[in-house]
Amino acid sequence: MTETERSAERFSPRVRALPSTIPFVGPEALERRLGRPFKARLGANESVFGPSPKAVSAMADAAALSWAYGDAEQLDLRQAISQKLGLTPDHIVAGEGIDGLLRDLVQAAMEPGDMAVTSLGAYPTFNYHVTAHGGALDFVPYGEDFRQDWPALVARAKVVRPKILYLTNPDNPTGSWHDAKAVEAVLRDVPEETLIVLDEAYADFAPAEALPETTRLAPNLLRFRTFSKAYGMAGVRVGFVFGEPDAIAQFGKVRNHFGLSRMAQAGALAALSDDDHLRKTVEKVAAGRKALAELARAKGLVPLASGTNFVAIDLGRDGTYARAVLDAVLRRGVFIRMPGAAPLDRMIRVSVGTPADIALFAEALDGALEEVNADQPHLPTGNAS
Repeated sequence: MTETERSAERFSPRVRALPSTIPFVGPEALERRLGRPFKARLGANESVFGPSPKAVSAMADAAALSWAYGDAEQLDLRQAISQKLGLTPDHIVAGEGIDGLLRDLVQAAMEPGDMAVTSLGAYPTFNYHVTAHGGALDFVPYGEDFRQDWPALVARAKVVRPKILYLTNPDNPTGSWHDAKAVEAVLRDVPEETLIVLDEAYADFAPAEALPETTRLAPNLLRFRTFSKAYGMAGVRVGFVFGEPDAIAQFGKVRNHFGLSRMAQAGALAALSDDDHLRKTVEKVAAGRKALAELARAKGLVPLASGTNFVAIDLGRDGTYARAVLDAVLRRGVFIRMPGAAPLDRMIRVSVGTPADIALFAEALDGALEEVNADQPHLPTGNAS
């Protein structure tokens, strides 16, 4: 037996058959590939405005106690979150960001071969976990308005009866949102045996009409939120799920009970106490979205309305053109991203940064458009919407 054959016996055939990929290529990997650091980091929807000083101080204090594991029951943090939401700690579980909690959800809810329904081009980490667990993905295209087509998703769920229906609200990568009435329609019409996942990572930036009351729960509804965006703690990895206690209890059977460090729990707890910092961050993001939208329009491009901390910009052509513009911006030292599936792949997506960051992006975009339009003037064009 060869070493390759021996290796094949050590790992699951299902896992060995998967491609060696990750949902995203990180900015550090791109910097290594390009051979230099980025001047502005506007691709991962992080908050360059940072965490609350209270959170930084609390994490520094907790660092000295890092010889000890964090509270496996996350009690103080869950109590603080529940008070914010008008719920009880039994309605909440925290974990290593929404990504880690999606992994736990898939493990708890799906058997190999089970189906999940999502939008083609939506947040890819959910797909990554479903595929790794041996689940099957069923996709519904985005609508012509670049929004998730919730009626079509519900209709598809009625046909295939999936274990999970995955929705993002507000949406990544487009920034669009549906209102609370649309959420109620989903809850009314989706089969009761299907778990409805509402990924609300950008809830703190969303228009008020986009979100149902936090007390709006159902046996088959799970709502995911995070400290990575408005709270500026992407590098700390804290997210949480809230739902009916019986559904939340299932996470405790599969989660990494010591996955949240003492520093992470202390930082998130302190962040929750600093409403002023959160408010100022949301205001800065709103101003940055406006600046990015005005910049795009000045260049003849179409910014999509956004309820997040980024702006998706329709370049008005096709994916080949958008990829060329993206690459040219990256070479000019500004990290941005673009959606990977048509028709969304005619866009670039730019996170809100400081005014200085946005100025660097404007300069890089000018040069990129000039370069690509000169090199590829006859690329197919589309109708900017």
